Parts: sequence; structure tokens; C-alpha cells
Amino acid sequence: MKINQVYSILLGLSLVTSIAHAGLDRSVRTAENREPAIPRPEQDKVVVAKLAALEKKSGKKPNILWIVVDDMGYGDPGCYGGGAAIGAATPNIDDLARGGLKLTSCYAQQTCTPTRSAILTGRIPFRTGLTRPILSGDKLTKNPWADELSLARLLSDGGYYTLLTGKWHVGEAEGMRPHDVGFDEYYGYYSAQKEISQRVDPRRFPDLVNDPEKFKAFESIASDDHLVRGFKGGKTEEVSQVKSIEDMGRADKVLADFTIKKIKEAAKDDKPFFIEHCFMKVHADNFPNPDLGSLSAAKYYYKEAVAEVDFHVGEFMKTLDEAGVLENTFVFFTSDNGPQMDAWPDAGYTPFRGAKGTTFEGGVRIPGIAYWKGMIKPGRVSDDLFDLMDLFGTSLNLAGVSTDKLPKDRYYDFIDQTSFLLHDEGESAREAVYFWWGGELMACRMREYKAHVKVVLPQSTHMQIDMSVLQNVGLAPWLFNLYIDPKEQLPVGHRRNAWLATVVGKLKAHGATFKKYPPKDIGLGM
Repeated sequence: MKINQVYSILLGLSLVTSIAHAGLDRSVRTAENREPAIPRPEQDKVVVAKLAALEKKSGKKPNILWIVVDDMGYGDPGCYGGGAAIGAATPNIDDLARGGLKLTSCYAQQTCTPTRSAILTGRIPFRTGLTRPILSGDKLTKNPWADELSLARLLSDGGYYTLLTGKWHVGEAEGMRPHDVGFDEYYGYYSAQKEISQRVDPRRFPDLVNDPEKFKAFESIASDDHLVRGFKGGKTEEVSQVKSIEDMGRADKVLADFTIKKIKEAAKDDKPFFIEHCFMKVHADNFPNPDLGSLSAAKYYYKEAVAEVDFHVGEFMKTLDEAGVLENTFVFFTSDNGPQMDAWPDAGYTPFRGAKGTTFEGGVRIPGIAYWKGMIKPGRVSDDLFDLMDLFGTSLNLAGVSTDKLPKDRYYDFIDQTSFLLHDEGESAREAVYFWWGGELMACRMREYKAHVKVVLPQSTHMQIDMSVLQNVGLAPWLFNLYIDPKEQLPVGHRRNAWLATVVGKLKAHGATFKKYPPKDIGLGM
């Protein structure tokens, strides 16, 4: 099992000493099965009072809206250095950042399924077994959701209306669908765009579309290509089928219209809502919506997709405002991983090394914007660490759902970051972010320092997935100071840094949690 290899690597590092955590590590472990956090008692106290005052005014718990884009690069939105400068202006996303908190060290997993499972479970994907996308032909040995307690279920049980709209990609078999794992309602597609549109795109996939024998064989193992609507404890129905690239191009408008409709309905209800809107775009293959006309200066399909996402973000915010719930809705905008450069030029932009599929910054550092009118101070920018798993604990806190409800027989990796996001000068409670590639423990970031013990290295331009190798780093961990070397080009471990032992020690302590709380194997590889 790969985790044993991790133990061997970490235990063999002569630089790791018994005082590895001294000094730099401010975190405190409050429970054996929880990730240690940095105590922030004063800002916690201020935010508790702030939330209590809002609940007294509104009469109910706050709404929660997550906006998750598929494969958007850190540098795609204008507020992160892209936008009009790279051919696709993003005025609505930029307004969101100006009106709230822009995170510059916000992290996802290195590919989609791991991130999407982690934010709903608060757990590293290796713990749940959801270590990579479930692909056509995969045979799972067990349902990973069977013994997981999802955020959607906790919030639904806590009095929230819960909806996931759009891409799921965390299992389409019965028992693994959104409305099976806790969402009250689902309206979307189980798979990524390419897995659906390849059936109807003869120019890119002629050997599939134009070969009846191969097409028939593919259909026997392929992902579902329908827009699906499902209800918890009720029926599941196929709403429509993608029969052309134009259908695929229209998909996000259909999904956005549904979310807008549901926000309007939910705003009139006594129940607060939790809506996770997951865009199909900007994951390759992108096709423009033929009904919207040209939206970007660049005209490339990827840029059209970025501009369309921005358009719908603006619609969501306008709807919240017109429905009278903007001041009682926590909004978080993000991406599930870095850009998929293997699809270039149908791919995004990151200023960092690597891309989707790697644990270099380009694969895992993503846009993260927290917005809440009247609750989050406009114009805030923070480089403190935030892992998308922290949305799990933060959302539970906002909903008033106690973490005491969580099972004690498993390890939780999330940190409640409510006071970081809502305090006017909030500081993160997260000391470290850990990076995995499947069952391989790869790296750790602690403050501005990042140590790699394994890396994914492309063997050709942009080929971060299809033509790359995973390898050990060699004689010593690669330690980078991201403040002076954000592109992770030249390690400074032995020459200009005193913290190598501390960061690797933190990595070692994280790996050790898998001894008492072993990972699940669901057939996707360990």
C-alpha cells in the first residue's frame, strides 16, 4: 500500500528531528481525529457576536451559495491578473472580489473528483478512496459514500434546503448520486463536458463518432450524457440528452437558469438554503452558447467559456439582491483545480509552475473569493492559507450544526475558518496545507514554505497529465520559499532556509494520522 512507502520516505529523512514542530508551528490539536488549528480566540469571539446579531435581525440562519468553476486557472479572472488582459474580461467576478475577501493562497486538490469529494466530506480524498475521477470502464469495489457523512446531509438534517446544480463527477451509480448522499435535490450532469460531448464531436473524435463498432462498444461503458433531475428519497428523471456540441454549449445557461429559479423560490421559504452551483465550463471541451453571441475579445472557445461563467455569476448576484437575501447569504467563488493544460489552447492560465494533475502551485492554487454583504469587509485581500476543505467546517458553523455530530472513528482534515473570513482583520486558523496525488503524499505548504518529497514532471510542453512522470525528489526534499520563488524553480532548503526540518516534520505528522485512521480502497488505486 502506498502509504507505507510514504512512512518509509518520511522516517528516512535525517533532517526530521524531535523538535521539528518547535517555533514555526502555531497549531494546536484539540481532538485526536481533527487537524490541528491555530487558536484565534479574540477574532472568534467578535465573529460569534456578529453572526448572532445578524440572526436576530434576519430571524434565520444564513444562506450558503458555493460557485464552483471547473478547471479555471488562478490567472483567469481579472482580479487575479487575467481578465481583459488575456482576452476575457470578468467584471462580475472582479466586483465580487472588490466587495469581499480575495484569497491569494487558496488551495484545491490537483484534479476534480478529489476536490469535489473533499469539500463535501472535510476529508483528504485518500481517506475516502475518491482519489481520482471515476472514468468509463472503472469498476468500483464499494460505494465510498456509504459510510461518509456529507455536508449536504448534515445541513439538510439541520433545517436547510440543499441543492447541487451542474457537474457532479463523484459517482453516478445509485447510492453515489448527489440526491443519494444528502442533497434534497439535484439538477445537472454526472460527468465532465468532454466525457459527454466526445460522443457528438466527429472533428475531434472521428474514430469514435464515425466508427459504429467502436461507438457501440463505448456506449456500453460510457458515462451518462443526460441532464438529470433527482430528489432525495424520490424519483430520478432524465430531463434531456446532449445530442450536439450546440447542446453542450447551451448547458451552463440551462443550469444557471435553474439555480436562479431556485434562489427565487428558496428566498420566499422559511428554510435557509445551501446551493452548490457547479459549472460545466471551463473544463475542456468548451463550446460557445450559440444563443448568447460572442462574449470575449479573444473569441477562442475557452475565453468564451470564461466570459460566460462571469456572465452567470453576475446573474446569481443580481438574483440574490432582487430576492432580498443578499445580506443573509455567504457566497464563495472558486475552481476545483488549476487549468488543464493538456487541452491547450482550450485551457486556462496560471502564473505558477505546473497545472491540473500536478501538486505544483499551478495545479492546486486557485481563485477563492468570499463575499457577504455587510458581513465581510469589502476590498480585503489575504495570503493566509485556506484549503477548500475548510468550507466544510465553515458552513457547519454558519448553519449552527455542531461538529460533535461527526463520527469519532475517522480523521477530519477541515478547519473552521469562519472568523478568518468574517472578521475585518481575520487571520487564518490553518497552519499547513497537504498535497496528495492519489495515494502518494507529495508536499506540504506551511506559511510561505513548501516542501516536496515527490513531484509530477511533464515530459513535453503542457503535458501535465498525459505525458508526465511521478517520481521521488532524490536526496533531499525540495523546499521552496514561495514569496521569493512562486514558480518553484530553485530549492533553498540547505542554502537559505532554517525551516526544512519543521515543514517536513509537519508532513510526517500528517502522514502518521493514516496509521490509526487507515484509508479506504474503493478500486480506484491506492
